Amino acid sequence: MVERADNQSLPQAEGWHTDGEEPCVTLDAFLSQSNATAVRLEPDEDARALIPHLDRLTLIEIAFPKFRDGRGYSSARILREAGYAGELRAQGDVLVDQIAYMKRCGFDSFAPEKPLNNADVEAALSRWPEHYQTAADGAVPIWKLRHG
Repeated sequence: MVERADNQSLPQAEGWHTDGEEPCVTLDAFLSQSNATAVRLEPDEDARALIPHLDRLTLIEIAFPKFRDGRGYSSARILREAGYAGELRAQGDVLVDQIAYMKRCGFDSFAPEKPLNNADVEAALSRWPEHYQTAADGAVPIWKLRHG
């Protein structure tokens, strides 16, 4: 079973995104209303616009329309470093080889367009248990573990 960053188990890879939950609104719609708790960021939108509202958000979904568009990684890290503690979901063209990097940037849930094999996801997340640089996931870099 894959785990979220907060150590809660994720469902099987094929069922990560559950239907029936509160729909995400666009950034423009979110900024013009006061009752939405879930927002969707498109690649060309600035995540910093959400910083004053992080306390009321329970879900931020970041779109990945194409696997080669990496702007969502930056958005995730900006939001986590600003203190966002709610669910941060990568949605769209999410590939298994991106999951570990997305998790390091702060994503804790995933809604891939195409089903992912759960064993492949687990292997990708456990392949490199140590990291050389700091990231939004809070993992202590290996150099610091070695040298204090």
